[in-house]
Amino acid sequence: MRENSPTPVLVTGGTGFIGSHLVERLAEGGARVRCLVRRKSSLAYLPTDRIELAYGELATGEGLKEAVEGVRTVYHVAGVTKSNAVERYYTGNATATGNLLGAIEAARQKPSRLVHVSSLAAVGPSVDGVPLTEDAEPRPLTHYGKSKLEAERMVRSSAFADRTVIVRPPVVYGPRDTDVYLVFRSASRGVALRIGSGESYFSFIFVSDLVEMLMAAAVAEGAAGRTYFAGNPEPASWGQFNAAVAKLAGRKLHTVSVPPAVALTLAFFSELNSRLRGSQSILSREKVREAQCRSWVVNTGRAERELEFQTRTPLEDGVARTFAWYKDAGWVS
Repeated sequence: MRENSPTPVLVTGGTGFIGSHLVERLAEGGARVRCLVRRKSSLAYLPTDRIELAYGELATGEGLKEAVEGVRTVYHVAGVTKSNAVERYYTGNATATGNLLGAIEAARQKPSRLVHVSSLAAVGPSVDGVPLTEDAEPRPLTHYGKSKLEAERMVRSSAFADRTVIVRPPVVYGPRDTDVYLVFRSASRGVALRIGSGESYFSFIFVSDLVEMLMAAAVAEGAAGRTYFAGNPEPASWGQFNAAVAKLAGRKLHTVSVPPAVALTLAFFSELNSRLRGSQSILSREKVREAQCRSWVVNTGRAERELEFQTRTPLEDGVARTFAWYKDAGWVS
């Protein structure tokens, strides 16, 4: 079944980085898209003339019953990736997922599939550089990862488990992103920060490739009830990533190694400053602990076999496209 059926699909988190690209791609493909949004959310990246807006709140359950009624597929992309308050991770990731599941199970006309976007953080880093498979025992390091794992377990223990596909992306980058953007900004000025002295390796995926994988997961016959890692088949190092950005910016790259103790101290004060200002800080002690792990790599074989999905965007191409967008937007010079 194609996603251009007259029956709508629902996207949560459509105003965010990944969600906005998914909504845009679905609408371009002719799908009837319903997007769950808060009343105060920015709609800047949404094609509002081609989609339906359903107002609601995942954390409280407000408006979810109406949003899920009569949809064919639910793409649950919404989540909290950074916060100064620990409880907000669990509210935004676990409680929100539970409320969505409750609305789905109560619907008169239930969706045929839920695509639940989780994270590699729900599993944790790989040991000794060996790529993780979907059957690896989860050992999340952070409250973000633990809350995403809790959401996964809620999905798998729900009455909708056999209609749900879980997708676990690693590092996702591309136009509109504000997290990996900080790496772009630093490297475009010729500076790369490294916590500790060793090189770190990671799996990655360009946002448009992830969108295509989510769409494949929504229609693949044997995917329901399964979990998949997303990502390019070959990992990269942060050294490679930074060098690619610096080259585009015409800069010579200088790598600065920051001792973990210093990084944790800086993160503490960054968190404190953000708390006082009422904002969210990308630099946190949890992020530092994640960065100290030298290998966040996954095996993408299951998705290649069962979803017949392969990424199309090599690192160099994705970095170039992202850098060009940041430059056009005035985010880098």
